[in-house]
Amino acid sequence: MQRWNTVGIDCIAMNVNDLLAMGAEPVAFVDYLALEKHEEGFAVQIGEGLLKGAEISRMSIVGGETATLPGIIKGFDLAGTCLGIVKKNQVVEGGKVRVGDVVVGIHSTGVHSNGYTLVRKIVEEAGYSYHDPCPYDSSKTIGDELLVPTRIYIEILDVLKACEVHGLAHITGSGLLKLRRVTKLGFDFYDPLEPQEIFKFLQKEGGVEDLEMYRTFNMGMGFLIILPEEDAAKAVELTGGKIVGKIVESGIRVRDLVIE
Repeated sequence: MQRWNTVGIDCIAMNVNDLLAMGAEPVAFVDYLALEKHEEGFAVQIGEGLLKGAEISRMSIVGGETATLPGIIKGFDLAGTCLGIVKKNQVVEGGKVRVGDVVVGIHSTGVHSNGYTLVRKIVEEAGYSYHDPCPYDSSKTIGDELLVPTRIYIEILDVLKACEVHGLAHITGSGLLKLRRVTKLGFDFYDPLEPQEIFKFLQKEGGVEDLEMYRTFNMGMGFLIILPEEDAAKAVELTGGKIVGKIVESGIRVRDLVIE
């Protein structure tokens, strides 16, 4: 799409959301941009996205570096490092998760920043161009929809202050299989968030099974909070999410679909 002003948001989001999943508050960010060649206006667009991501994350970009490395870099490579702080006794590791805890799901903005190898394969093999209108919304292109930046879940900090949080999960690559990092207990998603239309489009055009979709994409749920039932309503209020499931003895299940 030759549009570069959102990739910086994605770069910051993937750093910040992983910090939030440990209960840490992001405070500082450093970026590194390596280029095959310098093009007028390109770095400015990258900077626009980084600035926007930092503003959403309530933190500062304290430094960075840009290097032109022909022969080493093809295209460009954008990397970032984020520093977060959390008191040692308040790190959220999942050890407090108990059977009967409630799971609150928070909406994603779409595909976010994972699964794009499969996304590109589906779109291109189905004969679409990224400039084609979205089949379900002709006011935007397929490329527009796939460039919607990753949501930054900074409201998790407010939940941590108001609720007793037992576990947190940023749903990225591997989809719901990521939950194995949180606890060995099981998840019963009896009322999951509805996946956005982009997921339904990709599944239909690619002939992808439900199981593979939930093992690859966030499927509409970009972040999960695990907490006691009595705190669930407050978490829903602060995040705009909803109760999507509960903690059980074993397995990961979305309605009747067994993920693991």
